[in-house]
Amino acid sequence: MPRKRTLRKIVEPPKFKGFRPYGCNNDSSKAEVELLYEEYEAIKLADYSGMSHHEACVLMGISRPTFARIYESARRKVAVALVEVKSIKSVYGNASLEGNWFKCAKCFNLFTIPSPGTKMACPICKFEEIENINKNN
Repeated sequence: MPRKRTLRKIVEPPKFKGFRPYGCNNDSSKAEVELLYEEYEAIKLADYSGMSHHEACVLMGISRPTFARIYESARRKVAVALVEVKSIKSVYGNASLEGNWFKCAKCFNLFTIPSPGTKMACPICKFEEIENINKNN
């Protein structure tokens, strides 16, 4: 029996729900590639922020080989999406968000409550039915 997976620390969720190819006339653009939050975080830390794999794995709370596997999987998924003209969809995955993050039940926006005493409502659509998405709480 495999051991339980540890949650990967994510500083901030992706600010997008997905990407779609532009200017494609075939039906393959309806297919999707699911990019997990931890894969997004690995690409963000290694490629965008320029961190070494060791620095990034310490920040995410995982081992160096695990970070390398997540990073390789993310790069492969992005390559498949570009070459095969597929959409990229961000998916929660096996992540643990730092801080208190909430999800709107109406527009699915992810946000934090900026300060105590602030009304618990979506900042985009003002809908008051929100869900705490931190799995470690």
